[in-house]
Amino acid sequence: MAVKQFLLPDLGEGLTEADLITWKVKVGDEVKLNQVLADVETAKAMVELPSPYEGTVVALEATESSTIAVGSPLISIEVAGAEPDQPANLVGYGPSESSGQTRRRRRVTGAGSAALALVEPAEAPAPETVLPAAKPSVRKLAAELGVALEHISGTGIGGSITRQDVEAHTRSLTAQAVPEPVIRVSAPEVAGLAAPVGGETRITIAGIRKHTAAAMVRSAFTAPHVTEFLTVDMTATMELLAELKVKYPNLKLTPTTLVARMVLLTLRSHPSLNSSWDEQAGEIVVKHYVNLGLAAATARGLVVPNIKSANAMSLHELAAAIAQLVITAREGKTAPADMTAGTFTLTNIGVFGVDAGTPIINPGEAAILALGSVAKRPWVVKGELAVRDVTTLALSFDHRLVDGEQGSRFLADLGAMLTDPRLALVV
Repeated sequence: MAVKQFLLPDLGEGLTEADLITWKVKVGDEVKLNQVLADVETAKAMVELPSPYEGTVVALEATESSTIAVGSPLISIEVAGAEPDQPANLVGYGPSESSGQTRRRRRVTGAGSAALALVEPAEAPAPETVLPAAKPSVRKLAAELGVALEHISGTGIGGSITRQDVEAHTRSLTAQAVPEPVIRVSAPEVAGLAAPVGGETRITIAGIRKHTAAAMVRSAFTAPHVTEFLTVDMTATMELLAELKVKYPNLKLTPTTLVARMVLLTLRSHPSLNSSWDEQAGEIVVKHYVNLGLAAATARGLVVPNIKSANAMSLHELAAAIAQLVITAREGKTAPADMTAGTFTLTNIGVFGVDAGTPIINPGEAAILALGSVAKRPWVVKGELAVRDVTTLALSFDHRLVDGEQGSRFLADLGAMLTDPRLALVV
C-alpha cells in the first residue's frame, strides 16, 4: 500500500491559483480513476478535477472556500500495490505539452466541464536550468501597465515573475495607490440566502469577480476611454425579428442576435474597432477575424465568453452559438479557452430595463458596445409623430486605436443598419 498525494495541477492561461468550491469525496471514500474529486473555480471558469488514482481517500489537504496555489497538496489517496510517484496533470491546462516526455492520454468527459485528459508522465529527464522568466500573460500585463520586467524581482518558482509581482511593483510606483476594496452590502449576493436585518455582510473577493475587478481596473487606467451614444429607431429590425421567429420557431432569436449579426457586418468596413494595442512590440494589431464577446451576468459574477470567428458564421450558426454560450455561462461551465482572445464585446444592458451606460473595454480589445432597452417611444417619422421601437447604443473605444471619426462612423453605420435592416444585404 502507498499513499499518493495529488497536487493542484496547472490549469493554464497564466493562472496560478484556484478556489476550492466543493469536495465531492470525504475521508474513507473509495474513489475510481477519473472520478470527480472536487469543483474548483479559477479566475476564468469552474473546473471539475478528476482523480488520477484509484484507492481510498486518507486526507483532504485543503478546505472548502480556501484559495490553493498551483502545486499545493489537494488530496491524499492510498493506492494498493504501488509506490509513491508523481500525480497526473490535466492536459490542455498548463505547460506539460512541451516538456518532451512520452505521455499516455485518456479522455475524461465530466458533466459541466471541458473535456480533460489525464497524463501519466514517463520518467522525467533531469530538469534543465531555467533563467528567471514570466508567463506570456504576465508579460502582457507588464506591457499594458508600462512596467519593465527587468526591474521586478520574481517570487515565483525558480525566480519567475508572477502577476502579483507586477501588480505589487506597479502599486509601489503609484503616487496614490487605490486601496483594496472592502465590500459592505445590506443583502448578501448569494442567491437564496435570506437577508439579515441590520449589520453587514462581507463576501470574499475571489474567482471570477476578483478577476473581473482586476481586469476592469487595468483597462480603465490603461486605455483612454471614449464613449459615444446614439439613439436609434429599430422598429424595422424588431419587425424582422418577429417574422424570423415565426419562420424559424426552433431557432433561438433575440434582439441581441440581430444586433450581434449587424455588428459583425459593420466591423467589416471599420477594422480599427477590431484591433489591439501591442505596447511591447510598438504595433497596432488589426484582427481579420472577430471573436465576439458577449457579457453574461451569472450568480458568480460577470463573465465575458466569446464566440470564435463569429464573423464567418451564418445567422443560424450565430444564433445557436449565442444561445449555447448563454446557457453554458449561467451554469458556470464556460471553458477557460472561451474566456480568452476576444476581439470585440457586446453587452445587452437593456435586459435589465436600462436605457444606456458607459461600458468599460475588455483588456486587449479596442471597443465594446452596450445595447440599451428597446422600448416604445415617441419618434418623428416623415414629419409626423409616431410610436416606434427605440433603443440607445453606447460605444466605448480605446482612443489610442480608434479616433473620434472612426468611432462615430461605426456607430452611425450600425445605427443605419438597425433602422433599415435591408442595408445588411449590401454590406
